Amino acid sequence: FALLMMSSGLLGAFTYLLRGGVFCNAQTGNILLLGLALGQAQLRRAAYLLIPITAYWLGAVVSEILPVPVRRAGLLRWDTWLVGFEILVTVLLGFLPESAPFQISQVAINFICSMQYNTFRQAEGVPMSTTFCTNNLRQVGIHMVKWVKKGSAASLQRSLRYGGSLVMFVLGAALGAVLCRFFAGRAIWGSSLLLLIVFADLMYADRTREKGKLEQVPRGH
Repeated sequence: FALLMMSSGLLGAFTYLLRGGVFCNAQTGNILLLGLALGQAQLRRAAYLLIPITAYWLGAVVSEILPVPVRRAGLLRWDTWLVGFEILVTVLLGFLPESAPFQISQVAINFICSMQYNTFRQAEGVPMSTTFCTNNLRQVGIHMVKWVKKGSAASLQRSLRYGGSLVMFVLGAALGAVLCRFFAGRAIWGSSLLLLIVFADLMYADRTREKGKLEQVPRGH
């Protein structure tokens, strides 16, 4: 989860610095902009905003449909296939020329971030998002208060775990800023590398120590 958070922070930095000044990891901003565009009678702008919103929606739909047939195949978990697909997408985006329309990268990242958010929902039993930080930040505050009031070691541990996820997201964004400065569009391959580590770990688990558990639905799905 730490590496997934770091990868998402890097993707956020990539799209903001090099691909149109937007964040594609979530859609609150686009939905807000859609409402503003409609209120200002900017219908063309509103129609355009439906593209990334729809891409994010499709990512959620696909990630709900595919896990069952993938689980029946019995080779690898859906989670593992998804990370492999994310690697493929980010590698291909790195080959795009700088003159390519920003929308290609934006829509592709909308799609894979939605699938990742809908698939990886818990870290060792702790509900957690991997593509944005709002809820994780809220949870830091909630469990810190519980720790102060009740002295609960479990609450402190959860607060620190959520805080650690935020740190990894920030580190990913910082790494993305450095890579974007020196490597331009190929900076996204930093995300590919982080995802490759996750993919290798998941695939090893699927084919060895957890080979007999592929039928089990991971907690949080």
